[in-house]
Amino acid sequence: MVADDDKGGLLRELRIDRTLRDEPVGGRNRLRIVLLALILCLLAAAVAAYVLLRGQRASVDTVTAIAPAADRGAASVLQATGYVTARREATVSAQITGTLTQVLIEEGEQVQSGQVLARLDDTAQRAALAQAQAQLKAATALRAQYQAQLAQARRDLKRNQELVDADAVSRQTAEQAQTQVDTLVAQVTAQEKQQELAQAGIDGAAVQLGYTVIRAPFSGIIVAKAAQAGEIISPISAGGGFTRTGVGTIVDMDSLEIEVDVNEAYINRVQPRQGAQAVLDAYPDWTIPAHVIAIIPTADRSKATVKVRIGIDQKDPRILPDMGVRVSFLDAGGDGHGAAAAPGAKPAGVLVPASAIVERGGQSVVFVIAGGRAHAQGVKPGASFGDLRLVDGLATAAEVVRVPPPNLRDGSAVAVRKQ
Repeated sequence: MVADDDKGGLLRELRIDRTLRDEPVGGRNRLRIVLLALILCLLAAAVAAYVLLRGQRASVDTVTAIAPAADRGAASVLQATGYVTARREATVSAQITGTLTQVLIEEGEQVQSGQVLARLDDTAQRAALAQAQAQLKAATALRAQYQAQLAQARRDLKRNQELVDADAVSRQTAEQAQTQVDTLVAQVTAQEKQQELAQAGIDGAAVQLGYTVIRAPFSGIIVAKAAQAGEIISPISAGGGFTRTGVGTIVDMDSLEIEVDVNEAYINRVQPRQGAQAVLDAYPDWTIPAHVIAIIPTADRSKATVKVRIGIDQKDPRILPDMGVRVSFLDAGGDGHGAAAAPGAKPAGVLVPASAIVERGGQSVVFVIAGGRAHAQGVKPGASFGDLRLVDGLATAAEVVRVPPPNLRDGSAVAVRKQ
């Protein structure tokens, strides 16, 4: 028989200790909570990284696809972008400070050389002119008086000389008469100079009066109207900012030309009087014949470019100052820079830089910019024209990435760098 104490001990050994049972369960719960929190943190980090990467924009340079030109078999050996500029442009102002009483111009108006553009208040100038004219009249009247006195003095001198010969008067009387004549001759001469001075004053006052009328220095078109009647205009800018320095800006449309920046690595492909073709950004299907006027003999070290002046052979009212333009420099001789097209033929497709064509998924594509994103568009590359490539499957005037980065994908957000 087992003793009661032994039985109690056995029962205590068989009893489940709840503290030992609950402790592992609580530890497992804490482990689950930690794992869940870690998973949530990883998900939040992934979402934040996705949003951050999605918001980043790749910085790219773009170029406009242009239609190839048909030009007597000439091939384009180089392309450059630039702007239409006016060699003859002037902001017309007055030569004196004054208040505008009339402004006779509006934007877009054609004006001729010498045409009145504006008038200033001329009250002071007219008063100065009237004063100068009065001084001339006074000087003229005084000269006439001296001339009359001189005539009388000469008659007196003649009579005194006759009396001296007859010993009727002393020789001193004749000498005094001679002195009077000489004095009056000097006064008449001095008064003639006063007349000349008064006339010069009239001329100066007339010039000042003429300054109150502002005229066009050459024929052209008004592109900006800078002042209104009632405003003060001055050739010198006032510190307060309430004085206008110009009435308007005139551009001689016959002096329009194109200025482009050519990469200095390709400037050897450009020569004076070389043929060229220009395409305005506003009219991508319109090819304008042009030629090289001059290569400016200096380089921009910050951009590594050389400025080239391009003459426009075909004037047209659609060509306006500061328009964006792309110029294709032509090689009529076929010097190996590019393949020449057949005379009079216009190849199908558009021209883009060869660097704009990349391989994506085994297909030739270019990235077209639309809505702030780059969209991959498949193209079929064709003939090469210098650093340009003819491609089919792309619209004229499409804005494409010049050199797509390796990580650029369809739909990537981009930021176009200003050139």
